[in-house]
Amino acid sequence: MDLKALLDEKTLKPKEKPELLSQMLLQQRLSTNELIVFASSAKDPVKATCIEALEKATQQVPNILDEAGFLFVTEALKAKAPRIKWESARVIGNTAPHFLPLLELATQHLLENSEHPGTVVRWSSAFALGVILQLNTPHQQDLKLAIEQIVQREEKNSIKKIYQEALNKLS
Repeated sequence: MDLKALLDEKTLKPKEKPELLSQMLLQQRLSTNELIVFASSAKDPVKATCIEALEKATQQVPNILDEAGFLFVTEALKAKAPRIKWESARVIGNTAPHFLPLLELATQHLLENSEHPGTVVRWSSAFALGVILQLNTPHQQDLKLAIEQIVQREEKNSIKKIYQEALNKLS
């Protein structure tokens, strides 16, 4: 499979590309490793499309992602491009229960992104942090306190609601 040719294909609409890649992942016509290796050296828009494909695939089959893939999206949380940040956060939210030992670094980056000026980045971080909060991790109490502080400063009610729902599930 020539990923470069597929992603350069002009007859495909931008929204069709991550959907097609996701289906290829789910049908095992493309490995997550192959996609990640390609995305690692791609420019930001293409990298974001690849991560969006991972997000769509992990929504349906969370364990399609392996440890290397989880580490890739964790590192991608530090990217400059907002779309890479938010797609990576959503992948982490979809897969966090499968990677408990690797959540500490992901949580740190997500907490940093909770202060990002972009609403979608903050929303996606809230989604992932809310999932992580529900997991029985050694850092659950610290995360709870951090989320309570985020709720105090967050201006968007839609984002506050995500955090509040996660906090309410702890009670």
